[in-house]
Amino acid sequence: MVESKKTFQIWANIVMVFLCAFCILPLVFLFSSSITQEHALIRNGYSFIPSQIDFSAYRYILLDSTQVIRGYGLSALVTVVGTVANLTLTTLFAYPISRKDLPGRNIIAFFLFFTMLFNGGLVPSYIMWTQTFHIKNTLWALIVPNLLMSAFNVIMMRTYLTGNIPEEVIDAAKIDGAGESRILVRIILPMSKPILSTLALLVGLGYWNDWMNGLYYINKDKLYSIQVLLNRMLLDTQFLMSSASQGMSIDTSQLPSTGIKMAIAVMGILPVLVVYPFLQKYLVKGIAIGAVKG
Repeated sequence: MVESKKTFQIWANIVMVFLCAFCILPLVFLFSSSITQEHALIRNGYSFIPSQIDFSAYRYILLDSTQVIRGYGLSALVTVVGTVANLTLTTLFAYPISRKDLPGRNIIAFFLFFTMLFNGGLVPSYIMWTQTFHIKNTLWALIVPNLLMSAFNVIMMRTYLTGNIPEEVIDAAKIDGAGESRILVRIILPMSKPILSTLALLVGLGYWNDWMNGLYYINKDKLYSIQVLLNRMLLDTQFLMSSASQGMSIDTSQLPSTGIKMAIAVMGILPVLVVYPFLQKYLVKGIAIGAVKG
């Protein structure tokens, strides 16, 4: 029996090593391609070890370093503010409908679920946000549309609260004289760290990777987030290459058109790689408990 367990552990470790390699190698491949000389990429193709190291793609991106730094700062601000606002609204929505004594609980839950199936569409949403709420070219345009509230997150948190917060704990707090606000802050939130951490990671990734809101609602350079800015750089590069191929007198010999795509991906994912390890231990636990129980 002991030998069988040791054999299983060895094979399990081998499988995990291969799985880790499959996760890490694409990132190594991405970074290696981003620092490979443009002509070497075209001649030899992509490889894990750069044949000719060249940082032209990063120099091109950082040509206007002030704008890039501003984009990173704006993305960080939007991610932090948007994540906090999203978690606040999600908690304030999920906690009441998780309580069995709430009048009309099922009706509210039905309308919440209904929004996951049907929506007004892109054009009505654009008209509403720009002509009714007037958020175009404001910071709110990067925070509110499509990202500030998610019915899926509310349902996920409600399921977690229903399955993991005993009613007896809430009843005991009421007997001690605690009100609903105090119960939420002192009892519910400390017991909900796994699901809050999971949602914070998912929402934060959504805000950090979002470029659609900037595309639709922003046309001022000072309000470009890093994703919008990198997307604009990529489109500008593609435009220059297309113009040169059509006979226009544009020198694109020093333009890292291929490597810049890799460099943009590296710069976009780098902050996520730094933050993810600190929240990873909560991710699997929060998703498993929040999605299965209840």
